[in-house]
Amino acid sequence: MPLTILSGSQLRALLLSLNRDEIVNLQRNLADALRDYSTGTQEQGCSATYQPQRTAITRQNGCTTLFMPATTGQTLGIKMVSLQDGGTAGCAVERSALEFSDGDAPSRRSRNSSVRNSVASLSSDMSDLSVESSVEDSNSTTTGTSGTGDSTDDSTLLSGCVNQLPVNSPSISKTMGAWPGVGTRDTSPRGSVTLLDSQSLPFGLINAHELTAFRTALASLMIFNKRKKVRTLLVFGAGTQAYWHIRLAMILRGDEIRRVYIVNRSFDRAAELLRDIYQPENASWRGEAKFSAMSTDFGEYGRILKEHVRKADVIFCCTPSAEPLFPAEYLTSREGRQKGRLISAVGSYKAHMAEVHPDILRDEVNVTPPHRHFHKHTRRSGVVVVDSLDAAMKEAGEIIQAGIKPKQVVELGELMMVRHATHNLSEEEAAEEEKSLREWVERGNVIYKSVGLGLMDLVTGGDLVRLARERKLGTTVEDF
Repeated sequence: MPLTILSGSQLRALLLSLNRDEIVNLQRNLADALRDYSTGTQEQGCSATYQPQRTAITRQNGCTTLFMPATTGQTLGIKMVSLQDGGTAGCAVERSALEFSDGDAPSRRSRNSSVRNSVASLSSDMSDLSVESSVEDSNSTTTGTSGTGDSTDDSTLLSGCVNQLPVNSPSISKTMGAWPGVGTRDTSPRGSVTLLDSQSLPFGLINAHELTAFRTALASLMIFNKRKKVRTLLVFGAGTQAYWHIRLAMILRGDEIRRVYIVNRSFDRAAELLRDIYQPENASWRGEAKFSAMSTDFGEYGRILKEHVRKADVIFCCTPSAEPLFPAEYLTSREGRQKGRLISAVGSYKAHMAEVHPDILRDEVNVTPPHRHFHKHTRRSGVVVVDSLDAAMKEAGEIIQAGIKPKQVVELGELMMVRHATHNLSEEEAAEEEKSLREWVERGNVIYKSVGLGLMDLVTGGDLVRLARERKLGTTVEDF
């Protein structure tokens, strides 16, 4: 069995060469695996009940290493990645399934019906989505108007600027320090993914740095693909995760995107990302969208941040932040709830971390009674979307700090097949429920929280190894 090795540079070259059709195919395969993870039985190898336990160890130097095994039933894999997060030394081993209390959810053996029940419960709360699409569409055609009462004149902002300085300004340094400060270094995890075939023979070894960011963005953009309105993107972070969320969003729906705002703590890091985006070779996917960035030391940061958050149709949070990236009231106030948004938080991965303020999640699951419904306000869905119920309840800081219950969580894989949620209903009821779910996914408030799954690396990594072999990329060790 030959072993294909993809180094960091080799993998990046492969990823940058992918066309839209290839990306869509990779995303479809990952969606199928996540669907089976959420809805499958043990006979389907991707099922959650068939996945090995993950664990982590924090060394004395404060470096946390995650061990993420996975299986598809045919192939096996394990991802080992390390992050410098200053944690307390020790080992965290998941020895049993998630313990539910107060009747929130059934045992792991019947977790699939719990997920379906969470999805099905949306219909009663989302049957009258009050997103005024005609008003939104009208407002969106006016440059600089958010439809929420906030406005900025986009014509005053240069395309490709940081803190309103051109990206090629001499004020932006072109070199980084030996040990960059907060927000100036890429905090994406470092490590490797090992892939084994049905005979347990290794067939792939992949540098995990770029793979982690790429497969995370693939998953985030599954809901993004279904959104009706994606004109304005707001991206927190300027590392590898942010880059792949931006690049894949533009490749998949770039003809609809008009504005991309980037917010990062480091001025230099934001400029480095924009310089990359504006390289000539990126013109094909960059399209006509305008890109601008802002660092937290900008003089008008607070005011402009609020406008960016309110105007955004999609918010990607790609930072390992221990503190919320913006105040909850930006989105929980009457003005903040006048439009539906997709919020995808993928950067934080421990219980003390939170990119999205827990109050935003609490507000979303606190379903408004009909008699208190405000005109032109997006109805609360009552749930938060996650990649893994078990992992999110243990590791997602936003979920834990907000006190979200398992019955208020639905898995991404289940949303990819909404018909599974309506299988016990009459044909008429199922059609109405499916319509409500689709309207919510397309126009409502959707909060997606990801902590990552080894299954994602196994499925996407296997596909990338096959593509690499077809293109004669990577290093092959014959008869390993």
